Amino acid sequence: MPKIAFVGAGSTVFAKNLLGDILSYPELADSHISLFDIDPDRLSTSDRVARKVAQMLSAHPTIEATTDRRRALDGAEYVICMIQVGGYKPASVIDFEIPKKYGLRQTIADTLGIGGIMRGLRTIPVLLDMCRNMEELCPDTTFLNYVNPMAINCWALSRATKIRTVGLCHSVQGTAHQLATDLGVPPEKVDYLVAGINHVAFFLKLECEGEDLYPRLRERARNPQPPMRPHESWALPDSVRYEVFRRLGYFVTESSEHFAEYVPWFIKRDRPDLVERFGIPLDEYIRRCEAQIATWEALRVQLEGDEPIEVKRSLEYGSQIIHSIETGTPRVVYGNVPNEGLIKNLPEGCVVEVPCLTNKNGVQPVHVGSLPPHLAAVMQTNINVQALTVEAALTGKREHIYHAAMLDPHTSAELDVDQIWRLVDDLIEAHGEWLPDDIRQPA
Repeated sequence: MPKIAFVGAGSTVFAKNLLGDILSYPELADSHISLFDIDPDRLSTSDRVARKVAQMLSAHPTIEATTDRRRALDGAEYVICMIQVGGYKPASVIDFEIPKKYGLRQTIADTLGIGGIMRGLRTIPVLLDMCRNMEELCPDTTFLNYVNPMAINCWALSRATKIRTVGLCHSVQGTAHQLATDLGVPPEKVDYLVAGINHVAFFLKLECEGEDLYPRLRERARNPQPPMRPHESWALPDSVRYEVFRRLGYFVTESSEHFAEYVPWFIKRDRPDLVERFGIPLDEYIRRCEAQIATWEALRVQLEGDEPIEVKRSLEYGSQIIHSIETGTPRVVYGNVPNEGLIKNLPEGCVVEVPCLTNKNGVQPVHVGSLPPHLAAVMQTNINVQALTVEAALTGKREHIYHAAMLDPHTSAELDVDQIWRLVDDLIEAHGEWLPDDIRQPA
């Protein structure tokens, strides 16, 4: 049975969902599960939850919980990473509050924008250090990375390590399910082809039993009332994505609240009417974190208690990849991998999100060819920022952080060059030891 290491296992709910997926396969029910986290209290809860999940599924895995990362990684055939470097406080709060002083507002700040840049800079060194451990302790592992900023992190790892890495996200399959709901068709009958970069990939094909669904989706887009997407105890309108669809002709994979901050069109400090018109939830990530913190203790009591917990299959790809490699069962999943001729009109080496055949031979990306040129152009504006952030992280050259921020679509649409440089300086100072020493040195 394979050894599967969970790094950041204190993300209890996400770990629970992935464990439920993995242990629901009879071929994986006796796996060796190693749970690692730096927070012993959260780790203890996840250990308890893992054992309850196994019991609910009548599975018999070997489960260990450890605060020793090397122990968790040693001999692991699969490593699943779900860390957040710096946490909600102080790091994420800093990413929102300091830009706000300059009039720069964000929604999620985990993928692009000034928040995504800073998150990448504090996360890449931790991932690189972990991969060095893996090169020593489990060099043939398959590294399944769920950590944002996805493209930035995976690009850095592809350049600086030998570990076989696949970035995983639920935006492709999640959006396919949402669109099926919007159109009133069974999600399991929807067939699609998606390609691009993480969070800015587009549905190139969308069909149901051979019928092209795009004409029906265009008709749906004429409805002035956008679909509402539930999240936690509230719902958010999907206005931005439907507007982008009307303008670009293809539907994008990531949510409206995410996509609004990847482009210069929707969040403008001198246009509050746009924020209201499109229902853009400024500071949404902060709101989500605070809601989770407020409910965590009650949830923790529930998860650790004697009552059974619900275990149902999620849409995540992680367990499917492991099962396919272990059993040879062929599947197509969507992964974030280096662009080695996969998408012709995006830069070689950047990280792209494409379909991947998965079987006994591992995760094998599928050649897509050229994207519609206007879609590739939108992606390139994001890739520019990703490239410079990776360059800053790997070379320690602070000036590339300024360059990344200057080229960011949203930041550059709101701030002038002097403001951008002062903002970067303020963020670097505030992050302190969360950033590498060489980056913290004055340019």
